[in-house]
Amino acid sequence: MVRALNTVLIVDDDLPVRTALKELFETEGYAVALAANGRAALNHLRKGLRPSVILLDLMMPVMDGWDFRHEQLADPDARNIPVVILTAAGFSPETVRAQFGDVPFVAKPPLHTGLLDTVKRLCP
Repeated sequence: MVRALNTVLIVDDDLPVRTALKELFETEGYAVALAANGRAALNHLRKGLRPSVILLDLMMPVMDGWDFRHEQLADPDARNIPVVILTAAGFSPETVRAQFGDVPFVAKPPLHTGLLDTVKRLCP
């Protein structure tokens, strides 16, 4: 599988959030793939999508961010794709890191410059 350079996979159940983030990243020159829940995101990965980074909401129907991350880490082809946790659920960065490890954490609504800087650091 080949990683798609400068591709962002946005996994969020909130359509306005997905749409706004898609527009933001496309304006910055990134390719964008969208998923409304963890199950849809896994389907993208299982079909061969290898984004540079995954923006992952935690609270979603069908499959939440915790279950998605567990499945992602179990997949040898997808486990090394960087993840940025993006949530409005009120979790502290410490709580997120205790469950996900040392991953970037951005509270919703994100400050666009901070989110862009985080993604730029993770993209090749």
